[in-house]
Amino acid sequence: MSKRIYALIAVAITLSFSMTAFAASGKIDSGDTAFVFLAATLVFIMIPGLALFYGGMSRRKNSLNTMMMTVILMSVVVIQWVFFGFSIAFGSDIGHIIGGFNFAGFSGVGAAPNSTYAATIPFALFAMYQLMFAVITPALISGAVAGRMRFAAFILFALLWTTLVYDPLAHWIWGANGWLKNLGVLDFAGGLVVHVSSGIAALVAVLILGPRKDFKQKNMLPHSIPLSLIGAGLLWFGWFGFNGGSALGANGIAINAFVVSDVSAAAAMLSWVIVEWVHRGKPTVLGALTGAIVGLAAITPSAGYVNVMCAVIIGLVVSPLCYTFICFVKLKLGYDDALDAFGCHGVGCIWGVLATGLFASKAVNPLGANGLFFGNPKQLAIQAFGILVTAVFSGALTFIILKVISLFMKLRTDTENEDAGMDTTQHGEMAYHDVSDE
Repeated sequence: MSKRIYALIAVAITLSFSMTAFAASGKIDSGDTAFVFLAATLVFIMIPGLALFYGGMSRRKNSLNTMMMTVILMSVVVIQWVFFGFSIAFGSDIGHIIGGFNFAGFSGVGAAPNSTYAATIPFALFAMYQLMFAVITPALISGAVAGRMRFAAFILFALLWTTLVYDPLAHWIWGANGWLKNLGVLDFAGGLVVHVSSGIAALVAVLILGPRKDFKQKNMLPHSIPLSLIGAGLLWFGWFGFNGGSALGANGIAINAFVVSDVSAAAAMLSWVIVEWVHRGKPTVLGALTGAIVGLAAITPSAGYVNVMCAVIIGLVVSPLCYTFICFVKLKLGYDDALDAFGCHGVGCIWGVLATGLFASKAVNPLGANGLFFGNPKQLAIQAFGILVTAVFSGALTFIILKVISLFMKLRTDTENEDAGMDTTQHGEMAYHDVSDE
């Protein structure tokens, strides 16, 4: 008798799973599906790209640890997203603040489209596309704390931060009935949700952790700029999926996002090189790469709302802003943001979000809004409010999360381990071996 019951239960589970998770119902557009699938894989490429970009910028003895803080999130955040993260971000709205748990464990997330979020593509594809954003966002923070934060503490921080900061913020701005979305805040591909939130978190984290031991005493130069060049190239390449794919279909808005993303990156690279050339007397490869990255970050919130010439302006302006902040303001304030996560992603995308309020046009995207220069000054105020809310929310929760973790474990490594390098002390391996020792 018991065997029959178990067999019936197994059959019921199998049928239920197939009907809810993989039974394709509704109309799926094959072109949109292929496009978003490609975009999701492009965003995935950005994750190892960021690892290489940050790893090359770090000191040799910390390069593997810096990369690992990004790579490990390809595991940790994926599991979090499947179990409850996606549901918190995109589940049934609860008070315009958070999503319910109706999608927990990817329940009902399968091949069928979803009329709210994914009308022409499988809902599972939408969930996986959004997953890539959830993975890379806390990874951006790792660049600020590189060289001194204990690996175990970072994993716990990233898990809690994604759950308590990223997921609710994604619901506020992208979720059905999120309160910032209802207010009219425009964030096409993650200016607030990804860059401003992680940039502010990075700033708070370095203030709590304190500077590295040799900060301002030794030159902590990048150990491999060619490695960073490869990483930046992968980031630029993947960013086309990051911004273009946010249209969630193979359409004109996606192409606009692709075009303005490339144009903004190019303009920002050029303006960074010019500013650095004038200021230092020589243009650097790392400067050119940094310019491209801040240009891509700045265009992210407006990629689906602005035209090409506005993208040029956004790119030309962002590099002088970030360069000035990193070279002068950061130096005067004296905090140790190891790889300038706040100076690039925070400052760059604060400008990008405000620029959305200046240059957004319904002629580009009828589902958006007009900005200040297209007759709607109110949009600039809305965007500024979105920045304020994101900064306060991310900053306060980051502070609380780190303080709570510090009650149970040390946040940063000790002086001896820092001197020896995070690669050997945290992971027991080295990026480079002296062949004479073999």
